[in-house]
Amino acid sequence: MTICYLDAFSGISGDMTIGALLDAGADFGALSDGLGQLGTGAQFRVEKTRRGAISASKFHVEGGEAKAHRHLHHILAMIDKTSLPGPVKQNATRVFQRLGEAEAAVHDVPIEKVHFHEVGAVDSICDIVGACLCLDLLGVDTLVSSALNVGSGTVKTEHGLLPVPAPATAMLLKDKPVYVRGPQLELTTPTGAAIAVTLAEEFGAMPAMTVRAIGYGAGDRDFPEHANVLRAVIGERNAALESTTVTVLEANIDDASPQVLGHAMDQLFAHGALDVTLEALLMKKNRPGTLLRVIARPENQETLAGIVFRETSTLGLRLYKAERRVQPRQIVEVDTPHGKVRVKVADDGSFAPEYDDCHKLALETGAPLRLVLADANFAYLKNSR
Repeated sequence: MTICYLDAFSGISGDMTIGALLDAGADFGALSDGLGQLGTGAQFRVEKTRRGAISASKFHVEGGEAKAHRHLHHILAMIDKTSLPGPVKQNATRVFQRLGEAEAAVHDVPIEKVHFHEVGAVDSICDIVGACLCLDLLGVDTLVSSALNVGSGTVKTEHGLLPVPAPATAMLLKDKPVYVRGPQLELTTPTGAAIAVTLAEEFGAMPAMTVRAIGYGAGDRDFPEHANVLRAVIGERNAALESTTVTVLEANIDDASPQVLGHAMDQLFAHGALDVTLEALLMKKNRPGTLLRVIARPENQETLAGIVFRETSTLGLRLYKAERRVQPRQIVEVDTPHGKVRVKVADDGSFAPEYDDCHKLALETGAPLRLVLADANFAYLKNSR
């Protein structure tokens, strides 16, 4: 499986994405031919430049049809009439659909009436379609993104002076990990945000991979604070343990009943917690208490923090980052005398029946849970021989 990891430490835009993917080995001739099918009349070029101490590729869209604005259906028709590969057309359509939904929500209008201004311009259309095409040219199966540096300050748009991130960008990035660092400028554009949010399967640390190419896409400006580039790392998933970044949330609680804490645990799991534990404590003044610990994906941390405050009596919460190792695994379904059970199987051969499946069958059939678990283990071992 080929992975592309986008390291957006200086934000992300459409042209930065294409520049990074070209720098990593995507064929410029194939990109130009593909974008020519959009019929915009634009010309394309790529130049090597420097941003800070890093050599990078800058992608340019020049000329082309000038138009004040386009609606979503105009853009989708341009994409549909090309003979680009199916996945490229599908991904580009998904990106524009996501953008349309964000714009419609921000302006409170039906998606069919959304006017694409900057994003409807020739360069933005070519940037989105070009990014999807470059990923296809590189044979990328999975896109993963870092947290996005969005920038700060204000930006001039067709709608006037707007705060950074612009409203459509902020809407696109809802529930995604973002931060601010560097100059007071727009670092993540609506185009870049739409590409990352629509196509990335996850946000966080670089996944375990064998790196085969690295590319840098240059932004428009050169900053003294840091190199204004987007880094694309291309590689193959390997057998190493998967490394991911998680957020750990902790609270010491000394005045909550077990029923309240049990309900809080259920709510945390229901809203995406990776794990929740309760640990007995002896707190100050010799009071018995409980340590509530939640392991969360970074993009879920604020939602889960809100649940802790809502469902428990704590007035404080500790949050810190941790690195998590996850062994590659697959799910195998087996037949037992009680019904079907999913079994988690790791690459090293270890396995375990899915507790929820066994618990459900035990309740439905009246069989002891230990028997259902034993039969699931036996069924897997029998089928794996």
